[in-house]
Amino acid sequence: MPTVTQAILPLPRPAAARHARPSAHACGSRGPHGRGDRWLNQIHRGNCVALLGEMPAESVDLSFWSPPYFVGKSYEKDWTFEDWQALLRDAIGAHFRVLKSAGFMVVNIGDILCFSDPDMPAFQANLRHGKKHRITREEVLAARKKYPDANRHRLAEMLNCSEQTVQRRLENNNVRGGKHSAPTKTLLVGGMLQQWAEDAGLYLYDRRIWHKDPCWANSRWHGNSYRAVDEFEHLFVFWKPGIVEVDRRRLSPKEWSAWGSRGVWRIPSVARNARHEAEFPEALAERVVRLYSAEGDVVLDPFCGSGTTAAVAKRHKRQYIGMEIGEQYAAMAARRVANAAP
Repeated sequence: MPTVTQAILPLPRPAAARHARPSAHACGSRGPHGRGDRWLNQIHRGNCVALLGEMPAESVDLSFWSPPYFVGKSYEKDWTFEDWQALLRDAIGAHFRVLKSAGFMVVNIGDILCFSDPDMPAFQANLRHGKKHRITREEVLAARKKYPDANRHRLAEMLNCSEQTVQRRLENNNVRGGKHSAPTKTLLVGGMLQQWAEDAGLYLYDRRIWHKDPCWANSRWHGNSYRAVDEFEHLFVFWKPGIVEVDRRRLSPKEWSAWGSRGVWRIPSVARNARHEAEFPEALAERVVRLYSAEGDVVLDPFCGSGTTAAVAKRHKRQYIGMEIGEQYAAMAARRVANAAP
């Protein structure tokens, strides 16, 4: 039965260590013929960057993980953007040493759809419909011209609106956005990951789209803008140089046609994140594990969370390594993997 090993190690960067995410951070192994057996088929509690540095070299066939997205989850609330960048950059950089030649690192991540940028111009929207008061600036100006001695309170009574509405129209501030908080923009993350990977010696081999169901709760802006709701994430597939053994027998012809060779994977997201607030579905992990590893291979998840990747790896006869910095999630992942049928 899998156990939780205790190995709380410091990060090289104090800022990143201070804000290490409460989800699994992985460790590697040489497999049954190397000195890394102690890492295999365990959930290790500790920080991923430090633990990756303790792992045996060239011990992992596939690393599949989903890091923090910097979107305001509870485990990110005290982070700065620089903390987030340092964590991902260091985790990616530590992979080159532990991946075997021709090994893959697959990262599931979403773009930052509301990235705060105080230096950008405010995006303002004049809602043509749905306003509480349909009074226009032109109507307020016409009323003031007709009654030049009327104050804002009197103008509001005549126009049957609030004094605040009159003030907004007079100040030409009858648009939404940019008045109280820093403007936000969409920040694409793929370029950052690719640069950090290439700096480490890993190269972008492929990319796919996980088309999930619309996340309306994460897209509160959709009702008063032209923005789209959040309904897809990225899968970036990085490769460590080496000869890749291509085995088309890993999938059936029907599976190759349905998803193995397709760039968009349509998989519903987890209906209720009861185990972890950022859990991805087992079906997503199953496709990655089956496509990019073989039976007996070592599958690593450096951000293991509730243990989805480890459980799927075990079920499909792979060896797994998981790491979780949070005690609660580490224990949960160990129990889940123990109950996963090989």
